[in-house]
Amino acid sequence: MRLHRPHLPVLSLSKAPPVFSALKHRNYRLLWAGNLISQSGDWMDLIAFNWLVYSLTGSALQLAIANALRAVPAIFFTLIGGVLSDRMDRRKLLFITQLTMMAFAFALAITLSFGIENIWLLYAIAFGRGVATSFNQPARQAMISELVPPDDLPNAVALNSATVNLSHVIGPAIGGILIATIGVTGAFYLNAFSFIAVLYSLVLMTFPPQEIKPRRQRSIIGDLGDGLRYLRQEHGLRMLVILALVPMLLGQPYQTMLAVFAADVFDAGATGLGLMQSMAAVGAVAGALTVASSRASSNFHRQMMTGLLFFGGGLVLFVLSPSIWVALPILLAIGFSRQTYQTSNNTLIQMNVDPEYRGRVLSVLFLRRGLQPLGTVLAGVLASAFGPRIAIGSMGAALAIIAILAMPYALPALKEMGARMRGETVTVEGEVKQPIRA
Repeated sequence: MRLHRPHLPVLSLSKAPPVFSALKHRNYRLLWAGNLISQSGDWMDLIAFNWLVYSLTGSALQLAIANALRAVPAIFFTLIGGVLSDRMDRRKLLFITQLTMMAFAFALAITLSFGIENIWLLYAIAFGRGVATSFNQPARQAMISELVPPDDLPNAVALNSATVNLSHVIGPAIGGILIATIGVTGAFYLNAFSFIAVLYSLVLMTFPPQEIKPRRQRSIIGDLGDGLRYLRQEHGLRMLVILALVPMLLGQPYQTMLAVFAADVFDAGATGLGLMQSMAAVGAVAGALTVASSRASSNFHRQMMTGLLFFGGGLVLFVLSPSIWVALPILLAIGFSRQTYQTSNNTLIQMNVDPEYRGRVLSVLFLRRGLQPLGTVLAGVLASAFGPRIAIGSMGAALAIIAILAMPYALPALKEMGARMRGETVTVEGEVKQPIRA
């Protein structure tokens, strides 16, 4: 267990605008830059992967299954990844997982170079990468708190979300161009080489020696049980995690189904797919930066619930679009509302979780990667039976209804958590809740 957060060196950028304040910290800046390059490669890989699967099979259901295999390992391995994140040096754990993911990326590129285009092999590689990602994500998110002081943590979390979505702009645009020019194999090779950036950034990070507090050795299951008990006792955190998980089932699958809309609904091809993904990501970057520029934590819960409502409503408008040119600005709004909701949610969790349980709580949060494929399979089944417009439209409408119904329950829990974060002692259902420690 880490006894304290290290005091990190501050290099240049000391007068950075508030929206970029976390970048003045060298270690965070290294992680941010490495992630931008590597995650751009990941999105480029995802676009190429989806296009390859759909080109081979011509089936929306097969496409959904492929993406499910890429994400479903989160259900089984993410919680263990959270325990390891709280036990291990997070930089070392990140290095191991990134190196493993790079190996899978090279394996995919090399098999295609030899003309092997077998859907079962693609399924296996997708599943292997999903396992590695399950251990990578909790460590990556939990490590942010070690790279910046508490005052800059909300900004760092928001900028991290902006990085993911900025890479979502860059990656799909490059991916669409590469598919149309040098093919999917070239995209997979570039993704494999992009991992070098984040590996190098991890090597360059410098930390002062940390005092390690002795802890009683427990089993992984014992540590996991402690984390789940902590989450059960914290009503506000539990509500935040629920609000993070449910939309992954009903909202997020639209991104996978964009390949179907590009090919069969709008007849826009690979270039259209890249445009749609990029427009949604531009909106998401704007949403994340909006949260990053907010210095008042009291705004986050309102931003989250409003973003959730407009995310579902935007999906309904998207499926009613008569052409891709009408759909593009709607996707911009969808990206903005989705990321406003997700970034506000993640920021609130990072600000309010006990550092001792940070990795384990965030690992529960990343179970959403396992729920997304279930939603994608549901979308694929509905699209096969009723068409993609009805599939995504009905799921978006359900998400908007859930957001409306959840507000009376969520807002009081979030206000209680905000009061405790400000140092107040509150009473909930007769139980005294102490202030949340930073």
